[in-house]
Amino acid sequence: MKIAVFSSKSYDEEFLRAAAQGSDCEFVFFETRLNAATAALARGCRAVCAFVNDRVDEPVISVLRELGVGLVALRCSGYNNVDLAAAERLGVVVARVPAYSPHAVAELTVALMLSLDRKLHKAYNRVREGNFNLEGLLGAELYHRTVGIVGTGKIGGIVARILAGFGCRLLAYDLIRNSEVEALGARYVTLDELCRQADIITLHCPLTPGTYRIINEHSLGLTKPGVMLINTSRGKLVDTEAVIRGLKSGRIGAVGFDVYEEEEELFFEDLSNQVIQDDVFARMLTFPNVIITGHQGYFTRPALETIARQTIENILAFGRGETPPGVVQAALGRRGPPLGG
Repeated sequence: MKIAVFSSKSYDEEFLRAAAQGSDCEFVFFETRLNAATAALARGCRAVCAFVNDRVDEPVISVLRELGVGLVALRCSGYNNVDLAAAERLGVVVARVPAYSPHAVAELTVALMLSLDRKLHKAYNRVREGNFNLEGLLGAELYHRTVGIVGTGKIGGIVARILAGFGCRLLAYDLIRNSEVEALGARYVTLDELCRQADIITLHCPLTPGTYRIINEHSLGLTKPGVMLINTSRGKLVDTEAVIRGLKSGRIGAVGFDVYEEEEELFFEDLSNQVIQDDVFARMLTFPNVIITGHQGYFTRPALETIARQTIENILAFGRGETPPGVVQAALGRRGPPLGG
């Protein structure tokens, strides 16, 4: 079976080919993103393999269907970039990788907290310049801090377990309670109460109509002065301009983002020789108490191996005429999954 892989990098090719070894999968790799202008590149393919910033809306799905494509295999867990209702109506199956390595994202989450608390990004640059002065590097400790976890699914649950080991007091917000998180001593509260009490707020929920900009002017107005905000989930969970105002006023003391609400035009590309045109993102980069990474939370070898394996499993099941194990139904997209990611 021939598969068009969009938004591909060298590591995508490496891991997908390894996972597909011995199968009848024939890949065509495209660095370009999938959108209405590029969908025709899938001509002759039965499936396309898409990533987080590919656009799989109704116009794209219509083109794919006309070309004979019957499967959109997402090599990611999120599917907010896919029009599931259009896919169902046009007879295109959508499958995802629901869980690859929640530890990878959870560990980066805590790494961002520690880096911001101990100002490691500033210390690294100082020492490289021969500056060993400790002025301005006074840090904080996670021990006894109150951390509010928004979304307590697989990733949020692991974050809770790690932070419990640091001796943190845990608050949680989710539509469905996780008994394992409660067993760690976490207390479930309303989102407003979490914002009022937390020293650190960390986001681990999917993007749905109900979670769009869940962190906004209102929620930030409830927080303690100097709150730390971490987002390793989806960029559009946060109103970035409200965050900038919070940073300027001191309401927010530190920010660690691995995602950004307008990341489609930025992340996964080398723009080092260009002027970044996104003024909001450029403004974020000016703050010394902000660390932004380029959506690398998932980027570990174990995670990429699992993503590739599950993606191939979805493709091969479709090729056999079976329902892929990671199939996503339009009904799920309408109601959204629980907050836990």
